[in-house]
Amino acid sequence: MSLHVFLYGARVSSTLDSPPVPALDVSVRTAPRRRTRVLALPEARWALLATAAFLLALPLHFADAPGWTYGPLYAIAYLAGGWEPLVEGLRALRGKTLDVDLLMIVAALGAAAIGQVLDGALLIVIFATSGALEALATARTADSVRGLLDLAPATATRVTADGEESVPVSRLCVGDELLIRPGERIGADGRVLDGTSEADQATITGEPLPVLKTPGDEVFAGTLNGTGALRVRVERDPADSVIARIVILVEEASRTKAPTQLFIEKIEQRYAVGVVAATLTVFAVPLAFGADLTGALLRAMTFMIVASPCAVVLATMPPLLSAIATAGRHGVLVKSALAMERLGEIDTAALDKTGTLTEGAPEVTAVRPATGSGLDENALLALAAAAEHPSEHPLARAIVAAARARDLRLALARDFAAKPGHGVTATVDGRVVTVGRPDSGPDTDTDTDTDVNTDTDVEGGTVVRVERDGALVGTLVLADRPRADAAETAAGLTALTGTSPVLLTGDNPRAAAQVATATGITDVRASLLPEDKVTAVRELQRVGRKVLFVGDGVNDAPALAAAHSGIAMGRAGSDLALETADAVVVRDELAAIPAVVRLSRAARRLVVQNLLVAGTFITVLVLWDLLGHLPLPLGVAGHEGSTVLVGLNGLRLLRESAWRPRGSAWRRPDGGRPRAL
Repeated sequence: MSLHVFLYGARVSSTLDSPPVPALDVSVRTAPRRRTRVLALPEARWALLATAAFLLALPLHFADAPGWTYGPLYAIAYLAGGWEPLVEGLRALRGKTLDVDLLMIVAALGAAAIGQVLDGALLIVIFATSGALEALATARTADSVRGLLDLAPATATRVTADGEESVPVSRLCVGDELLIRPGERIGADGRVLDGTSEADQATITGEPLPVLKTPGDEVFAGTLNGTGALRVRVERDPADSVIARIVILVEEASRTKAPTQLFIEKIEQRYAVGVVAATLTVFAVPLAFGADLTGALLRAMTFMIVASPCAVVLATMPPLLSAIATAGRHGVLVKSALAMERLGEIDTAALDKTGTLTEGAPEVTAVRPATGSGLDENALLALAAAAEHPSEHPLARAIVAAARARDLRLALARDFAAKPGHGVTATVDGRVVTVGRPDSGPDTDTDTDTDVNTDTDVEGGTVVRVERDGALVGTLVLADRPRADAAETAAGLTALTGTSPVLLTGDNPRAAAQVATATGITDVRASLLPEDKVTAVRELQRVGRKVLFVGDGVNDAPALAAAHSGIAMGRAGSDLALETADAVVVRDELAAIPAVVRLSRAARRLVVQNLLVAGTFITVLVLWDLLGHLPLPLGVAGHEGSTVLVGLNGLRLLRESAWRPRGSAWRRPDGGRPRAL
């Protein structure tokens, strides 16, 4: 059973803008949102009808109203919730397979046959709802994979000897030359032949900032070109592009069954066959020795009720559902009971960097006026922000945001111009101001790497040089800071699993090392494509590890699917990451991750306790019915009593102390109490 909670967010990231280029619609950043409506699924409509009829009949039944007032409602619940699993069960039976769904329908009908209509209706409603949620999970996963395909454009501009032609991406071949205009998505994996621009490739590598692209650099299908035009040579068949391989990896992982699931399916078969055979035996043997038909049928139906797995199902679900509810109140949405159970099994954590351990957006971390410039920090920041104000580049937005945070007045900028990969120039208060990456030269005291994302000083930030009338007046340092609770989360996961988390990122080694140092992580693997992250996760699992992967981007989706359990960051997470993950951290509070793992382990302990209680009750009642004479009311009371007992035990996890165990010092990063959803 899977319960999908779908939260959509998008980190809007655009490139250096210039007046001729129209503003980019933020919707192109992520795949179109194709979401199957819940009531579009027939399973959901039938389950809703069954539940509504059951809830209407329940108060009438307990109020001792005439049978004709609630009898038809129970009948509707039986028919609406039971016809589909009955048909599927009969089809499985035709294929010589007996599943628990069919057994539940038989048990429900048997209960109704001996007057226990309420018990049977409850069974029907439980299993109809489970089937609807499973159908919804399957549909939403398919939606997200189809939506991912739309990241790649349908057509591309191919350069030919006679000029240009627009062709379907599927017809592109290795060696073709493409013209990528400003603001267009790149149609195929390839290499830049001519031109300079910046590509927003966070969907593939997870890098938070657009990456400078010059001749010789690699580009990926589905990534967004900036303000410059590029000529690109296709180097991979479109069917083998990175984005296409992401789809394949997610689909393969979705089809793979977990060992726990396979084990449960085997148990279902044996249990179902055993109960059916035992019920028939309980009915036939007394008849063979001369018992009356009514007495034999009553004993057999009593056996069917007390041996029904309803108590076992409820012994398992209340702790897990209570844990899901408690986690939800604290901002972690776990998609299913199975997902909650698997979270408690992990013994290794693997974490993405950008947008997961870090904020995913640059911030101004240092303002350094040059000696003799006559500017203080505020004046330098205001000057740079005035020049950058017309730009939509992430660095520009960060500089302007820093100036506004200090309530600085920004002068009007004129004659604005942007040069991809270098920066902007504008006239501010009659003087020419240039803000951009450092150029190599004897007067430059900062790094001079050609990649704007790796131009860093010892603080691990991107250095921005500010000039006025050609003279250096200062520098700004911008960095994608680690989240406030990143170090605490890494320490918490280390304490829970006994091993330090692994950092898996598509960003460069230097940026990865700086974040690892800040968070206390020692195992760092950088410059990874999505398939490399999957390989790293599978290598850990091949040596017996059960890996929890935490990420936020499209590039993280394959690893989220391949891991034993996956958690996505919800505030800025891509649609596919949110769909693929087992859980979503709604407010991006990293400290909630070790908390939900602890909660899952508590739930698993209660599941074991409840199974022991339920198993004991079933064993005692079955033996009583077989070896003695178990009165039907006492059998029903024992069966329902055990169900109530294990249910109440599971509800213990609804308490606040279940999320924050006694003696825990966990607090929200802002120092406040966790907020309710």
